[in-house]
Amino acid sequence: MTTPRLGIVFTPAHDPARLIDVARAADAAGLDEFWLWEDCFSHGGLTTAATVLASTDRIQVGLGLMPAPLRNVALCAMEVASLHRLFPGRFLAGVGHGVQRWMGQTGARVASPMTLLDEYSTALRALLRGDEVTVDGRYVTLDAVRLQWPAPNEPFFLGGTGPKTLRYAASHSDGTLFAAAMSDDELAESCAEVIAARRSEDHRIIAPRLVAVGAGADDRIRDEVARWGKSDAHGLAVTGGAADVAREVTRLGQMGITSVVAHPTDDEPDLEGLVEVLGQTAAAVR
Repeated sequence: MTTPRLGIVFTPAHDPARLIDVARAADAAGLDEFWLWEDCFSHGGLTTAATVLASTDRIQVGLGLMPAPLRNVALCAMEVASLHRLFPGRFLAGVGHGVQRWMGQTGARVASPMTLLDEYSTALRALLRGDEVTVDGRYVTLDAVRLQWPAPNEPFFLGGTGPKTLRYAASHSDGTLFAAAMSDDELAESCAEVIAARRSEDHRIIAPRLVAVGAGADDRIRDEVARWGKSDAHGLAVTGGAADVAREVTRLGQMGITSVVAHPTDDEPDLEGLVEVLGQTAAAVR
């Protein structure tokens, strides 16, 4: 088993005005990854990713997941390639279906999300490689489009839920991002789907995990789990200190997960304090 990388997600529940301070704290604490969720209608994912990349020195910055229905694929490729070239080796770009209710609110919902994801990710990967792309698909249409400044050697991630999407992500990307609030059984089943379908043993599997430390941690986790419509936090979250989180990271690594992303509760009162504990955790598991 390879020791999983450890990161944190700055969730849409937290004011983007706090973003730079928390990102710099994560960078200084030695965390491996800093993730951003592009939830409608909250933080803009590419804006916040660029901000974090420009405000930190070494930490990898992940964006998951950009909803395919919301962005023209050529524009997405331009933005992603630019960030890759500005910050080589540090940007982890992820694409997914988008929450269908939100896609409906924006008028972007499609009849076949899987068809769109296939057309979109195929075109996006080709554009990032520097290929000239002409396609007339059900949802994606491009006519002799080629990026002037591609990013051919950078990783590309997909994510979502359900066996079909997970198998597609495993076989068509460099890494799969799981949804938050997955139970142990769901994580194990999802890992098995990805491992069976992945095109390389280097395929990364990124899993968020609810984490709360300090006074009131158990209460915050209980409230968060209830907001997610779950009745029990068992197998969904970890509380305590650095040693407790380290044990959870090791346990998840044994399932096949390569990156564990600490997911704060919506009411986390001290993000920098959580980052400090995660830094201690990262040092302990390496």
